[in-house]
Amino acid sequence: MSLSMIKLSTGALVAAALIFGPIAVSAADAPAKADLKKHETTPGAQYTPKLDVLRDQKVEQPGRQPGVPNLSAADFQKTNQTYFERCAGCHGVLRKGATGKPLTTKVTRENGFEYLRDFITYGSPGGMPNWGEGGGLSKAEINNMAAYLLMEPAQPPEFGMAAIEASWKVHVPLADRPSKQMNKLDLDNLFSVTLRDTGQIALIEGDSKKIVSIIDTGYAVHISRVSASGRYLFVIGRDAKVNLIDMYMDPPTSVAEIKVGSEARSVETSKMKGWEDKYAVAGAYWPPQYVIMDGDTLKPRKVVSTRGMTVDTQEYHPEPRVAAIVASHFHPDFIINVKETGKVLMVDYSNLDALNVTTINAERFLHDGGFDATGRYFLVAANARNKVVIIDTKERKLVKIVETGIKPHPGRGANFVHPKFGPVWATSHLGDETIALIGTDPVKHPQYAWKVVQKLDGQGGGALFVKTHPKSKNFYVDTPLNPEAEVSSSIAVFDLNDLTKEYAVLPIGEWSGITEGVRRVVQGEYNKAGDEVWFSVWNSANQESAIVIVDDKTRKLKHVIRDKRLVTPTGKFNFYNTRNDVY
Repeated sequence: MSLSMIKLSTGALVAAALIFGPIAVSAADAPAKADLKKHETTPGAQYTPKLDVLRDQKVEQPGRQPGVPNLSAADFQKTNQTYFERCAGCHGVLRKGATGKPLTTKVTRENGFEYLRDFITYGSPGGMPNWGEGGGLSKAEINNMAAYLLMEPAQPPEFGMAAIEASWKVHVPLADRPSKQMNKLDLDNLFSVTLRDTGQIALIEGDSKKIVSIIDTGYAVHISRVSASGRYLFVIGRDAKVNLIDMYMDPPTSVAEIKVGSEARSVETSKMKGWEDKYAVAGAYWPPQYVIMDGDTLKPRKVVSTRGMTVDTQEYHPEPRVAAIVASHFHPDFIINVKETGKVLMVDYSNLDALNVTTINAERFLHDGGFDATGRYFLVAANARNKVVIIDTKERKLVKIVETGIKPHPGRGANFVHPKFGPVWATSHLGDETIALIGTDPVKHPQYAWKVVQKLDGQGGGALFVKTHPKSKNFYVDTPLNPEAEVSSSIAVFDLNDLTKEYAVLPIGEWSGITEGVRRVVQGEYNKAGDEVWFSVWNSANQESAIVIVDDKTRKLKHVIRDKRLVTPTGKFNFYNTRNDVY
């Protein structure tokens, strides 16, 4: 009996003859070629993290279980690496599900080896990528993955305070740092640019458009944040390494570092008046926890687990990852969004010895978001539930949950004044072409507040970021994950004076002058003055990338930054806009 003929269930396990290495699969076992269109990968499905640093973690192989396929030690570790690298971002480290469906043994053994193998190979219309047929995995690797999913999940090691403290390094003590800015950089118009695949950031002057420094950081930096005073830059890599960069030094220097876990995405600094630069906080994907640190040294003060019950079914979840973190302007609070449980935590950092946390039940699978124009209301996407959650950070309460479209992905969103609906906040979507506008003014426009007041049609699905500026009349939407090369390498721009007009298309990839690669265009960012918008032209690590700068008034090409040091530039963070939550 071949593996492809067997279905595992709670009542029927496979015979011991299923000890195997790579399994040969006949063409007859696979769905017909005519089914491939049905299983075509959607734009949203392309948003799968390929740089999951847990891939390097060595984990203990689950003990042999009766009737469950076995892998050699080498094949297990290799497949475990592939799972953490390709699959954990959507399905979770412990396979409990998030953007992707759960892959617990209760699910996988009910479906069986053949189903798993074919599903991995061909994907699904619902968003599962087709890893076979040129998707990056060989038949042997797919067979091993199907077998791996029939085993109990592997769990990476924990990362508690002892490990966090052991990772903490102060390269330049406080006493050895300058008391004033020693360089001549215009810090307010400086950009921190993520060099995704090199483990670095580039500091680029907004005026000269020159790279003034390349700084080594954690692996695949996710975001940069600027302290309230503007002195310190915090960056966090996907390997959970936080770097503290002193911008007063000449040149700016990483003065401290720490690891808050094995994998992470978020960092933020205290902004409440009287608490400027006092604390920083970083949230981890694994282990699921957040760490509060001193803002000028990164000395760890408190580590708090986010494991707990989900807001809907109220079941225990062992892996609730920390998503977006923002700092309140009204209270000494860090606003921490917990993805898998759907909880928003208002963490009062005024007394770390008696930590007070207000827990707001929101919606599961919280991801990214930002403030409205007043800085009072925080809007965050629960992207796997197609919703946006609105939190009143002054009253510390849930305002509303609204449905917007398929997999909202706003970045920090975009704020502008609509000619009819007043102040609105906007989000694009990974899974469809729409841009949803949510009314944000409950005082002067209460009839429109906390509703989707309008939907714009953009170029297509696969959007990651929207962008405008208080001084601009343009509204930009990227589509870097769209499967059409022409769409992914261009930007849609709307006229805020007349949103009934068709959007214009800016051929950013073409303007870059680069002829190789897909030239995905991602994440517009304004300069301080609001008269330029910068876009990354993002190619693979072995191809040339660039930054294209557009004159916001004319929508014409203004400048292109091409430099061999710009390897996979993605996120760009203008110091003034980031510090002041201008978006």
